[in-house]
Parts: sequence; C-alpha cells; structure tokens
Amino acid sequence: MTADSASINLTHHFLIAMPGLEDASFAKSVVYLCEHSERGALGLVINKPSDLSMRSLFEKVELPLHRADLLNAPVLKGGPVHTERGFVLHEAMFADAQTGSFPLQAGAEPVQGNLDLGQPVGPAKDAPNPLKTESVYASTMMIPGGLEMTTSKDVLEALSTGAGPRKVLISLGYSAWGEGQLESELAENSWLTVGADADVIFDTPIEERYERAMGLLGLQSWMLSSEAGHS
Repeated sequence: MTADSASINLTHHFLIAMPGLEDASFAKSVVYLCEHSERGALGLVINKPSDLSMRSLFEKVELPLHRADLLNAPVLKGGPVHTERGFVLHEAMFADAQTGSFPLQAGAEPVQGNLDLGQPVGPAKDAPNPLKTESVYASTMMIPGGLEMTTSKDVLEALSTGAGPRKVLISLGYSAWGEGQLESELAENSWLTVGADADVIFDTPIEERYERAMGLLGLQSWMLSSEAGHS
C-alpha cells in the first residue's frame, strides 16, 4: 500500500461496483461504508433485498411492528459476512431525558460505537475495532456524516412500539475488507467512490439506488465498459 492509499478515508462514502466486478455478493452493488481506516473497512450493501420482510424479521425476534411504513419493506443483504446477524443503519439519534429520543441535530459530534445484538440477530465479534461510547442505544457505531449503525435489540424494540428513528434500513450480514484489501480493489478499478447521500439510502427505491449513486458522479451505468481497469 502506498502512503497516499493509506491516507484515504472513505467512511460515509458509497462504493459503486464497476461492471467488471462479477462477485455474486457485489455485482452491481452500492455499499455504504460505515468505517474505513488503515485496519480495514466495514460497510453495508444498500441495494440487494433479501426474501425477508421487516414484518417477518420482527416476528422472528418475537416483537410486533407498529410502523406501517416498515411492515412490507425488505430486509437487505448487507454482505457475505455473518449473514445470520442484523445491522440497523439509521439517522443519528440523541437522548433527551425528559422527552425521549430524537434525530441528532446538525452540528452534533458523532463518535464510534460498539456492536452487539442478541439472537437471532446479533453481534459480529470480528468487526473492525469499534469503541464503546454512550448512545441512545446500547451498541451503536456513530458515523461521521450523521448516520448510525446499531446492532443492539433496543433499536428494534423502539421501532416495534412505533418510535425509534424515522429513516432506517435493516440488513442481514455486512461487508468487510482487511488491511489494504479495499485499497487494492480500488487500484484495480473494481469500485467507483463518491460521498454518500442519505436520500439514496432511505428515500430512493432499492432498484434505483445503483443508478442514483452513479448519478452523484454525473455518470450512468451504460457509460462504463465492463473491461474498465482490466485492459
């Protein structure tokens, strides 16, 4: 790895798969990077639905779901690592002792958080080195850019009652890269990168997220050759 590549920090960025990337988990995928450092990277694929609905997921963890907007939303395939475990990506929250939890206000400083969620969706014990912190939820990774990834069951309990974050995505599994691995894939032109846009994650139909992410770069997928980076 060069000094320049080691200094790249793509936290709160999208990875957009190039046409030549044929891996079944990542072909035509958009990955939201929750963490990227010299130790590696962790992210969630945001445009590959599973066969499981949120209603079914909540039934599996024996909770009702009193959020009509989420009942039929699909749980996503976040990546090939720990596909039996759940990860909740949502708008950042802050605690108010008197009135409950609300979206984090602009200017608040995010920090890193630990990962932990009980069965049947639970912690990825080998996730990249998160740090413990105080949070609305028991185990949350707070991401620069105003989002959080929570893996403790309390966020599901909040959603169950009709509360919790309004903007939310739930995935099973996550995507991970070891030290230098993502940088190598970038050097091979396997991915395009662009700063993340929460509207693409939460407010864009799943089947349109790849093209919308491309659009952030002023591109459309037909403009890219499947041979790019492999000549």
